[in-house]
Amino acid sequence: MYYVYILKNNKNQTYIGQTKNLDDRLERHNSGREKYTKNKGVFEIIYKESYNTRSQAILREKMLKGGKGREWIKNTILKQYINN
Repeated sequence: MYYVYILKNNKNQTYIGQTKNLDDRLERHNSGREKYTKNKGVFEIIYKESYNTRSQAILREKMLKGGKGREWIKNTILKQYINN
């Protein structure tokens, strides 16, 4: 199983990625071992989706990183997260 995930830190910065091991990946982000999230605070998972293949997960990750995907995250996921 592969996962596409969205992380958010206390500065409301988001990160979108994909992985096979979600727990390990979050630990890597929060321990400073990942280039793009290093020194940006503690992240938490605010959204995840599961896929059977890595290629499916990569396609979804690319979609979420595009304009319409970022807009969907802002208007749907972040609003839901803030309201809970």
